[in-house]
Order: sequence, then structure tokens, then C-alpha cells
Amino acid sequence: MSETADIILRVENLKTWFPTRQGVFKAVDDVSFSLEHGKTLAIVGESGSGKSVTARSILQIVDHPGRIESGSIMFTRADGSSVDIARLDPRGRAIRDIRGKDIAMIFQEPMSSLSPVHRVGDQIGEALRIHEKVSRVEERRRVIDLLRQVEIPNPETAIDRYTFEFSGGMRQRVMIAMALACNPRLLIADEPTTALDVTTQAEILDLIRRLQKSHDMAVIFITHDMGVVAEIADDVLVMYRGKVRETGPAETIFHNPQDDYTRNLIRSVVKLEQKAEIRLSRPPIPKDETPLLDVRDMTLTFPNGLTAVNNVSLSLRTGETLGIVGESGSGKTTMGRCLLRIYDPSAGRADFRRKDGSIDDVLSADKAGLKSIRREIRMVFQDPVGSLSPRKTVGEIIAEPLKLAGMRGREREDEVCRLMEQVGLEPSWRERYPHAFSGGQRQRIGIARAISVKPRLIIADEATSALDVSLRSQMLDLMMQLQDEMGLSYIFISHDMSVIRYMCDRVAVMYRGQIVETGATDAVVNNPQHRYTQALLSAIPNPDPRHPRLKDRFRYDPETAAPTHG
Repeated sequence: MSETADIILRVENLKTWFPTRQGVFKAVDDVSFSLEHGKTLAIVGESGSGKSVTARSILQIVDHPGRIESGSIMFTRADGSSVDIARLDPRGRAIRDIRGKDIAMIFQEPMSSLSPVHRVGDQIGEALRIHEKVSRVEERRRVIDLLRQVEIPNPETAIDRYTFEFSGGMRQRVMIAMALACNPRLLIADEPTTALDVTTQAEILDLIRRLQKSHDMAVIFITHDMGVVAEIADDVLVMYRGKVRETGPAETIFHNPQDDYTRNLIRSVVKLEQKAEIRLSRPPIPKDETPLLDVRDMTLTFPNGLTAVNNVSLSLRTGETLGIVGESGSGKTTMGRCLLRIYDPSAGRADFRRKDGSIDDVLSADKAGLKSIRREIRMVFQDPVGSLSPRKTVGEIIAEPLKLAGMRGREREDEVCRLMEQVGLEPSWRERYPHAFSGGQRQRIGIARAISVKPRLIIADEATSALDVSLRSQMLDLMMQLQDEMGLSYIFISHDMSVIRYMCDRVAVMYRGQIVETGATDAVVNNPQHRYTQALLSAIPNPDPRHPRLKDRFRYDPETAAPTHG
């Protein structure tokens, strides 16, 4: 970066600290960087690295009791004047004039940032009313134009709808429209695509890139996804535990990293670009005469008439991992829940081979039969926080299935300790509550609970999507190790094709409730037959800035392509 470059933001020696009962938590500790006008800086790091607190410091919206301890945040306004944001009163008029007008922010979870009781148009128009004092007629015209820019269909009617009427991707577009209302010089995007599937993510990244160019903005993009970084960033800032570990042009960071932490981060991403070593070294799975699970023509239609699962057929062998992949709304999670009878399908069969060799149809089993089957088919959920009771200790959570199975006293206590060791947790932690654990540790607790009654089949629903990339490969390796130790079979539901490629033997691709392609994972990934599968693969970011993939991606049009099965 040249000294004469048009620097729009210069952060020097920034320290943002949080006082706690245990002492001071240094969330951001002596961070320095600069950003050129019109460029994109990606701030990357694992959860807890300080990247989001750095972004919030720039807008003086750090959560209480955190505060900027020292350092400067020099921002250059459109008229050429500079202001040190770090010296402004967080509640003062000066910073309020900057927020939303000169610097705007898009947050990770739009539902927590958007009001459910106000219309979309009123929320987008708020910045215009505050900063530009426009008339109601002019405000409505500008908001419709913003909705059109972010490609929300029928903006003339969308303006009067509520946020709960929109999908996750559309809500994120509303947030972007809100951020762009006053033509900011700097856009901060904090994990804006983390909760989205790959096709929706690709759309949002493409949209931000095009709007950046047309609005002539600088962008700070915060993410833990190195594939996204490679696709969009000019420069990269790598953070770990509040400190900057490395900074430089994207190509240098990816191809010539200097710091060990950066090298490990890149290595974790590259690792998920290929088949797991534990998979490659395993002998082929014997082709049983009778599958462990044989699903035929399973259909679920909700009372509102929506057919979420449409005539799905699939089979699973003992010791096999079957990946189910598709975008949000494809029916993959609903299908997994049908197999556990969380939902009752309206048609079809799901024959499950029990430990004693007998075969039961899961979909028609009575209450007692279903209770027995659920000891052999368990589920690991996407959100470890939502699936673990905050009122129970970790020991109690893991012991619950054992208790239902009739295990008592010391035997149960010893088994809980053994299970915790098996998934890489300290048995001495069993008296702690879930909030005391990290996301990766909470997911290990969920896995320990799932394997406690020695099941034969585990349905994992987006079990690693909430985890950082380094934790993701650790968790997948753990699941494969447990599979070999216990003879487990998995149905692994994910929207992340790299996870599917890493650990799955076969894959089924779902689109709008139907399986459109199925086959060996390598065959489907390397030579997809269905146009939707091809579109899905083309939307996966490539973790190499020299060979970006998203610029060549294409959208799937169901009107011009008929399903083909592998």
C-alpha cells in the first residue's frame, strides 16, 4: 500500500477492553491497520479473535461494559476532513451523524437487527429521515429504488411487507438496502453470509461486490470463511485472541503466509478441499444384502399444502456415511426429521434393520416401537446451544439417554466420564453448565449424548456449520473416528459441499423436496450430471485468490432442466 494512497480509514494501536470480575478481558489489543478508498479488507479469525469487536469499535457500538481504552480510529469524510472516532462520545451527536451516513454496517443475523413489527420500507427509510430529512413521497421513491438495487422482487409491494415474510437471503438484502440508504463511504459487513447456504451466499457476495463498485465504497468484510476471503478481499487482516497475527495482500496471505497461526488456518481450509485421510485408508464397505436403512417414496405435505419432502427414496449401508446436500428450503432437514418421526410423513416406508436382524418400518411404528427405534437412531443438531438444556449440567445432559435406558448410580456416572473422554472432553468438567463451553465443545457434548446408548445410525443435521474451519475438520475427524470404533452409520445433512466431500461415501442432492442426483461422492463432485448440482458446486468459494470460482458460477433454472439420477 503506497503512502500516497487514498486512505479512508486508519486504525492505530486500538485497544477495546471489557472489565470482568476475573480482571480485564482484552478483546482488541493493540490493533493497527489502514483501508484504501474503494478497496475490500477482510478481517479473519476464529470465534473470539476480536474481529467483530474491532468492527463495532469503528462505529462506537461496543456492548457494555466494553469501551475503547486507547488508540485512534481516523476516518476521512467525503469533504476531506478527518475525525478520530475513538475520541467521540459513543452517545454524542457527532458519532450519530457518522453512523448510517458515512459508515454503515450489515450484521450477521438480520432477524435480530430488523424489527418484526415495522414494515420493511419504514426500516430502510429511517436513515433517510434522520440524515437527509426527505419528504415521505421522496423517501418511498428512494426506498423502492434501493430494494430494486438489491434485487428484491416486486419492490413496489415488498416495501409494505414485514421481515418475517422474507427468507434469510432476502432479509440480508433488506439489511444491505438499509446500509446503502445514505451512500456511505465505508460499509462494514460482519459475517453477513455465515447463516446462508452456498447459492444464497454467492448471490449476496456478488451483490456486495457490484454495489461496492457502483457506490464507490470501501468495505471491511468480517468472516471466518477463508474461501469467501479469497473470492472478495484485496487485503487480509488475520486476528487471534485480540491481536493482529498477520496482514497483507490476499494473494500473499494465501500463498506465502508468514505466521504459524495463518498457516494453520490456510491448512485447515485446504484440508477440507479433499477427501479425509481416515476415509482413504479405510477398506471398502461391504455391500450388505439388506441395507441398514431403506427409504421408499417418503412424502411429507404440511397442512398448508406445501410438500416439503416429495417421493424421496434412498438407502444406507452399515458403516456408511450418506451426505444429503441442498440449499435452504430444499427439504433436507425436514427429511432427516421424518426419519426420526419428529414429523409424521404422509406416505412411504423407511425399513430399518435392528440389532437383532429384524426389520421395522420407522414410519408406521407405534409409540413403544418408536421409542425402541430411537435408541438405535440418534440425532446431532445444528445449534448446540439450542439443543442443550441451560439448566442441566453437562453430566446430566449426557446421562439422560442412559437414565432412560435404565442405567443407574455409579455405572451411569462412570459411563458419562468414559463418553466425555471418548469425545475429547475432560470428565472433571461434568458439573459445569453448557454456557461455560465453547461452540466446538458444546457440539462434542451433543455427540457424546447421541452415542451414549450405542446407536447404529446417527443423523447429523448441519452439525458443523456453526463452527470455525479449524474446529470443523476436528469435529468431522472425531465423528469418523467414532464411526470406525463403534460401527456407526451416518446420514450427514449439510449445505457445505466441502464437508460432504471430506467425509461422505455417497451423496444425495436435494432440490425442492426431491432427490435430483445421487451417487458416490467423488463421482458427483467431480462429474455432476444434474444442472442443479453443477450450479451448487459452481457457487462454492475457492480458497485461492488466483483462481476465484464465483465469477464463473451460474444459476439453476428449473424450467430448462429435467432431473437426472446418478
